[in-house]
Amino acid sequence: MTEERSEELFERMLSGELYQASGPVFERAFERSMRLQDELNSAPSGDGEAIARIARDLFGTFGDGAAIRPPVYLDYGAHTHIGEGTFVNFDCVFLDVADIRIGKNCQIAPRVQLLTAEHPLEPTPRKDGWESGRPIEIGDNVWLGAGVIVLPGVTIGENSVVGAGSVVTKDLPANVVAVGSPARLIRNVPDDVATADVVPNHLLDGSAE
Repeated sequence: MTEERSEELFERMLSGELYQASGPVFERAFERSMRLQDELNSAPSGDGEAIARIARDLFGTFGDGAAIRPPVYLDYGAHTHIGEGTFVNFDCVFLDVADIRIGKNCQIAPRVQLLTAEHPLEPTPRKDGWESGRPIEIGDNVWLGAGVIVLPGVTIGENSVVGAGSVVTKDLPANVVAVGSPARLIRNVPDDVATADVVPNHLLDGSAE
């Protein structure tokens, strides 16, 4: 396949159209992603500085104060954006053929899957390797419990909580708790409180009573 045709298909992927992942442009993107992913996943678990340095190279954005615990598995990495102060726990999967945008101060529990990739329902184009993607957006201060799966095109509003093992098939508003497969709203998040109302001051500042 020519460079020009491969570049055209890559642009189709980024715009959410049907595409085939083939040719030199895809090969270079995959090589970069796999190389950096391997570096990140083999970094010493106690070396947070090295992990953050590699993550800044791998991801499209890796905000100040963000942290990740390898392993992590991605298609491209460059299309995944992780906000400031967000924590990504072990064994997450980000299929980022379209953009994945995770806001600030989020909690992403182990084995969360954010999946932007889709395939045609019709058997022939699926057999021939055509696919597409729709972006995922996670608002600020969202908590995704262990094993949550978020499907293509979903937006989750800020401060919302998704219970462990849930499958999010459609948008969730801000400030809600959702659980189940498919995820359904069960309540609003509780009224907010100051940290000092939850944790005694002597624990916050390290002093003893």
